[in-house]
Amino acid sequence: MSKKAVDHHHKAAEHHEHAARHHKEAAKHHDAGKHETAAHHAHLARGHHEHAMHHASEAAKAHVEEHGTQIKAA
Repeated sequence: MSKKAVDHHHKAAEHHEHAARHHKEAAKHHDAGKHETAAHHAHLARGHHEHAMHHASEAAKAHVEEHGTQIKAA
């Protein structure tokens, strides 16, 4: 696997982890009745998710650039 693809996979994972932390914070604030703060964390989580998906797409492009479209499914 190319270094480029590996880097994008790691970045995607980091953003998913950030999103998970924000979702947990959103749940905590929602449970406490702090709905505005909960919504803020939910919005941040969505942004991290979108950024993670960008890196996942870039990793997939790097795979295709290196291996072409003839790769085996896992």
